[in-house]
Amino acid sequence: MRVLLVEDDDMVGEALQLALQQAAFAVDWIRDGAKALEAVFARYDLVLLDLGLPGCDGMTVLQALQQNAPLLPVMIVSARDGLGDRVRGLDLGADDYILKPFDMPELLARMRSVQRRYRKQNERHVGTDAIRLDLDSLSMCAGGIEAPLSQREASLMQALLARPGAIRSREALEREVYRSDDDVSSNALEFLIYSIRRKFGQSTIRNVRGMGWAVAK
Repeated sequence: MRVLLVEDDDMVGEALQLALQQAAFAVDWIRDGAKALEAVFARYDLVLLDLGLPGCDGMTVLQALQQNAPLLPVMIVSARDGLGDRVRGLDLGADDYILKPFDMPELLARMRSVQRRYRKQNERHVGTDAIRLDLDSLSMCAGGIEAPLSQREASLMQALLARPGAIRSREALEREVYRSDDDVSSNALEFLIYSIRRKFGQSTIRNVRGMGWAVAK
């Protein structure tokens, strides 16, 4: 698991980074709230967020994370023990709130719990940083546009998103989109691709002439 640690206290940050690394986590440690907002566009599995940060308060960072990376789990790790702070943090989208000082086994257990919840939630969500497909609602978000999909459009995107960057042939995609007893016309797949591009833009699905189609990583 790759963790972004946002903590301005050197002693706390060093101790947390070491303990997390010993627990087999990859940890990037940032001491400034504004820099944390730049860092989240890299791929992380979890953010540990302090609230009393220089440059940008932790609550402001949390709000920005909810707007720009809503599927990224965030745990607040703070000495602010007031009920108002805890309620506000959770209402703003934090997945958990743990008070300093804490025992490391408890923090690790809470991190595992948050990750389990996200894994269950994301079983019906697939995608990349640029495309997010919801298989329950049959909707997709790409390029800042959210729109519904037909069942076959969703099946096509699910097949492409299973291997972002990989070129999928016509035969492979047709096997995943259509049943064996479907009467599939010669241009049926192209029509689905055209329909998706019309909703989300031409660059959503890339054509590799003579080979097939792909979505960007």
